[in-house]
Amino acid sequence: MAEETGDNQQPQQPPQQNQQPQIRLNVQYVKDLSFEAPNAPEVFLKQNEQPKISISVDIDARRIEGNVFEVVLKLDVSAKRDDQPVFIVDLAYGAVCTMVNLPDEQIEPACLIEVPRMIFPFARRVIGDVTRDGGFPPLLLDPIDFVRLYQQNKQRQQATQQQQGEAEN
Repeated sequence: MAEETGDNQQPQQPPQQNQQPQIRLNVQYVKDLSFEAPNAPEVFLKQNEQPKISISVDIDARRIEGNVFEVVLKLDVSAKRDDQPVFIVDLAYGAVCTMVNLPDEQIEPACLIEVPRMIFPFARRVIGDVTRDGGFPPLLLDPIDFVRLYQQNKQRQQATQQQQGEAEN
């Protein structure tokens, strides 16, 4: 039988702090919510016809202090049938998050792409719940491509800046 000794043990190294970039969601909340069914109760008589749904998405982000940010995902949803509003939902869903070990150039994409991607399922649930509670079938929003939305907004900003530069010359 072999004797076991502690000689083969590796020396313990002090724990290294995690240097990986992280986005920590500190809190999520409904910042503002509005639901309207302006043509109720008559609108319920025509529920066999599908309404036309339009969705507007906007994202705001601001630094609260240091590496703590507020990100607000704004979803404006309207349903119309025969040019008459069926329902209107306006939701501002917020999150306070802490950016850890993120280089400055990654803060904006993190706030405008990653955080909205993380909180979208919760905002989607709020929209579904409020439409159901309003007497309609729950509206389940399709996933949103926040990368494409970010790129489109960047292109729009660059085009606007370019036009302003040409107007000044």
